[in-house]
Amino acid sequence: MEISTLIQHIEALIFASDKPLTTSEITELLNNAFSIFDEKIELEKVETAVQGIVEKYSAEFYPFEVKLSGGGWQFLTKKEFHKTVAQLNGDKFIKKLSAAAMETLSIVAYKQPVTKGEIESIRGVNADYAVQRLLEKELIVISGRNEKQPGQPILYSTSNNFMDYFGINSAADLPSIKEVLADQFIEPTQIRNTEFSNKEQESSIVSEIEELQSNNSEVDENATS
Repeated sequence: MEISTLIQHIEALIFASDKPLTTSEITELLNNAFSIFDEKIELEKVETAVQGIVEKYSAEFYPFEVKLSGGGWQFLTKKEFHKTVAQLNGDKFIKKLSAAAMETLSIVAYKQPVTKGEIESIRGVNADYAVQRLLEKELIVISGRNEKQPGQPILYSTSNNFMDYFGINSAADLPSIKEVLADQFIEPTQIRNTEFSNKEQESSIVSEIEELQSNNSEVDENATS
């Protein structure tokens, strides 16, 4: 199959899919569709075609792009057009999470897999409601049980929806804690020694204040005499 034809079929698959498609899934779907042909479509050929598609839609001409997000390839509207598209699909966007839910989600994202007990230990409060809300929104999933702890508590991890919503492909794409803290760090204002730490200046200022007070006293005495 010619690469130009292959690209069209891959575009159709990504566009029509209701979930992100991996390169392996695309390859399997293509081979299923063209099983009547003797020639098997190789993974490497699909990878080449996908990269061609990515480059094609990266041009400024298109308001959308093909991006690896949420564990697979998707057609996504470019961020410049988010506000415009949000007017049509407002109900589909996840509503703003509460502070408690965001804290819980952050802990799961950076500590996953993590138990509810570990979340509560870090936050210092009960996490039942926050965990339930995140499960309902499908931002986290139950990923197993911790067999090393008493009672084998449930483990929670972030979901593909989480990665899709935040535009990342895996938890490894999250910024490091160091990077997050660096963004929030505010450089202290440096005070030059010549302005405030110079002892001579301090003595001069004190002398001026004393002189003003002395002058004011003289004025008062003259006024009363």
